[in-house]
Amino acid sequence: MCVCVCVCVCVCVSMCFCVCLCCALFLTPYLLAFRSVPEVDTDPDLVHMEMQDTSGGFLYVTCLIQNCSDKMVTAQFLGKIDRDSLAVQNEYIFVKVTTGNRTKHYVSFKRNEFVQMRFPKYALPKDVQIVSTDESQVFLALQEWYQTDVYNLYQSDPQGVYYSMVLENVRSTKQPEESVLIDILEVRGVKGVFLANQKVDSKVTTLITYNKGRNWEPLTPPTIDMNGKPVTCKPPDCQLHLHLRWADNPYVSGTVHTKDSAPGLIMGAGNIGSHLVEYKEEMYITSDCGKTWTQVFEEEHHILYLDHGGVIVAIKDTSIPLKILKFSIDEGRTWSIHNFTSTSVFVDGVLSEPGDETLVMTVFGHISYRSDWELVKVDFRQSFPRQCTEADYDSWKLTDQQGEKCIMGQERTFRKRKDTSFCIKGKSYTSALTSKPCQCTEKDFNCDYGFERAQNLKAEGDRCFADFWHDPDAPPDDCHIGHTYESSTGYRKVISNVCEGGVNKQQSAKQHNCPLLPPAHLQLGIKGQMLAVAPGDDITFILHQEQGDTSSTKYQVDLGDGVRAIYQNLTVTDEPIQHRYDTLGVYRVTVRAENSAGHDHATLYIQVTAPLQEVHLEVVPIAGKNQEVNLTATVLPSEANLTVFYWWIGDDLQPKLTLERSLVMRFTEPGEVSVTVQASNGRSMVQDSRTVRVFDHFQVIPLSFSRNLDRFNPNIPEWREDIGQVVTKILAKITGIPQDSLVTMVKAGLPTTADLYVLPPETTTAKRSVFVDKRIATIKQALNENNVSFIVRGGLQVLVSLADPDAGGRSGAASPGVWALAVILLLSLIASGAFMLYKFKRKDYKSHDPLLRTEERSLIHPWLHFRKLPGRNVYAQMHNEKEQEMTSPVSHSEDTQNIIQGEEFIDDDLDSQTLGNHSGVVLSINSRELHSYLTS
Repeated sequence: MCVCVCVCVCVCVSMCFCVCLCCALFLTPYLLAFRSVPEVDTDPDLVHMEMQDTSGGFLYVTCLIQNCSDKMVTAQFLGKIDRDSLAVQNEYIFVKVTTGNRTKHYVSFKRNEFVQMRFPKYALPKDVQIVSTDESQVFLALQEWYQTDVYNLYQSDPQGVYYSMVLENVRSTKQPEESVLIDILEVRGVKGVFLANQKVDSKVTTLITYNKGRNWEPLTPPTIDMNGKPVTCKPPDCQLHLHLRWADNPYVSGTVHTKDSAPGLIMGAGNIGSHLVEYKEEMYITSDCGKTWTQVFEEEHHILYLDHGGVIVAIKDTSIPLKILKFSIDEGRTWSIHNFTSTSVFVDGVLSEPGDETLVMTVFGHISYRSDWELVKVDFRQSFPRQCTEADYDSWKLTDQQGEKCIMGQERTFRKRKDTSFCIKGKSYTSALTSKPCQCTEKDFNCDYGFERAQNLKAEGDRCFADFWHDPDAPPDDCHIGHTYESSTGYRKVISNVCEGGVNKQQSAKQHNCPLLPPAHLQLGIKGQMLAVAPGDDITFILHQEQGDTSSTKYQVDLGDGVRAIYQNLTVTDEPIQHRYDTLGVYRVTVRAENSAGHDHATLYIQVTAPLQEVHLEVVPIAGKNQEVNLTATVLPSEANLTVFYWWIGDDLQPKLTLERSLVMRFTEPGEVSVTVQASNGRSMVQDSRTVRVFDHFQVIPLSFSRNLDRFNPNIPEWREDIGQVVTKILAKITGIPQDSLVTMVKAGLPTTADLYVLPPETTTAKRSVFVDKRIATIKQALNENNVSFIVRGGLQVLVSLADPDAGGRSGAASPGVWALAVILLLSLIASGAFMLYKFKRKDYKSHDPLLRTEERSLIHPWLHFRKLPGRNVYAQMHNEKEQEMTSPVSHSEDTQNIIQGEEFIDDDLDSQTLGNHSGVVLSINSRELHSYLTS
């Protein structure tokens, strides 16, 4: 069944592209799509997609939206990518590939070939979140291997390949569906300004940068509160902190509000103090890009900017119904109240009409929780009698919190409406006024890739040091003979910084000729990354070399089956090598890359194997405690090679792995044990399960069948199970033994044989004797009398018989305690015999006394009670009491002789079962009673 997914992908804040692709176009259960980027993608109808292939992997492909069938897509990344890893943002495309426990991130700049992104060598990223791709630079958050709820911020070079850290420990929040929010916000309207929440020692503080992360500083707190009273908050122990959250509701704003057409205007919720407090959401505003702040409300409000920020609308964020809103026309200095409705409503959201210049907004909500939405339109146009003229504006200069005017290498001047002017800025309004380049200083340069600032070395100032793993003079990987490269000085100019002259931290970079480098880090793989293939599959080999001059390198390829080839440079292998193996086996594929500077080699093992169809687990259904049990797995097809077996025993979550198809186990506790085997050969996995019943003791009777059954034996598990069930049912019916006490297991192979397991009854106790089980005799009698048979195909009768008529049943008891019990019972039997001999030697003591009556004999022998059962035996039970020495008062009668002659040990739990016709009196004495009597 095909499942279609509609995916809505927001490529920027103001534009959302939604693609719904149906099953007629894509036979994929998952899809992620991005629209084309103007001025970057050549065709406006191009769609970038992440789609699932038939093997379950994910690919990055493109197509034209008019014809996006599965046969018209074009793969843009060679190999599979991780699910949900495709991201298309401006000039950059990002994917990631996880192999084993390592994830590699790749980037394509301006739709060129993908290149691996270079983070600091030992960052070992757990997760990467793209923050911004503005102005030909990637700003991203990277969670390193040792971090849990924080990320580090990194900046790239223009190609998005090499990254340097600009801020550590930025707070993150995990959202539903595993999405992550990073506490960083790009301030719109002024390029290079960001806000971020840093978490150190469980405390969160808000920082601001004016130069794209080159320098960070806390926010300056306001000097007075909203009532005009002085605020006792002095840096550095007290600052202003803001919540940098996105709203869950798409119809309301987040906690911080900025706008491209309102530069310098920032409004947010937070608190003043030593750190950010989660439950405090006072509202603060700045109109000079963070230099000075003012508190405006004590509670969080939904904010809307109208007319380029000329009107700021605020509605309280609350769960109670409202009918008023507040608005300001002087950038938050003063606020007015407006009743937007006569009936209070629960506010669900606020929206403005399209265009930054609009003065019309809509409040929507509901009067009660059961009512429909109520939409209220609010129009501020009548509040302004005219359009603004140039005389209605003042200018203001952008500075940082210290008053520095050179921001991102230039002095910038913006215009703002005068507080006394009540006019509409309108559609033609522009905020930027003038800009003038500054001379470059050290603050205009950041650390280059492989370098970082030593924060603990205050004496060194802002100097960048090379990391221990980085060699600044090493040539880049793509350095070719005849070309030159520059070694890094440790600095690079902040991207989009326009300073001129002055300090040039890159000036001392040295020029080097590219040396002839030996090939290194040669990697050999196959498309799709499946190293186990079926005979006849087309295989595409991929060769990648990270270092060395490819134009002067010779590549010798050995495909392992006698096919060899030589390539003169890597451009030939960019057209992938394709091959096909027709014979099962393991093939060793090698590539040797060599030039005059050295050589390197790569090896790949290809397993050509047929997919597994079935696996059957062969194991005895009944096992003795601590007995060795052989587990055997039979795999189909039988010619499958390189199969790994996973054995799951009981509830153990850690399987045992073998390359052999059998495993020997011991079960230490009685009960039922589940056994599962999984067989895997790299291309497929199959499994089978069985249950083994473990007992302290049981009996096993080997069985044989008429030789004519062998002709109908297909030697498959299902047939053997059916035959075993038939034999069990027949034996249970003939002997009267409960079917649950019998299990017949037909063995594999020819001739057809079986083992009959006779299980102990449920009422068995610890005092049970193991010497005689009356059921065994009954079963053997039925088998010897040829009473067990069944009919197979064609009316052929199959006789079941004992495999060895003269042998007794094998005991499944294997514990040492059973042998100890046997010794005790043997000693008890010897003692009992001695006691009987002693008794009969003294038979004349009272045998001639005629005065003794039967009643007296009963008194003299209180441990012997006789009861006569109609047509059955007379049983004597021995009581466990201490007795005086006594002899029989009469001479040996026939009954007494029968007692002696019929004496044997019988299971006291089975004394009510019929085991043939016997006469006389049978004495049943269990071992515990006999031992108590003898020791008295």
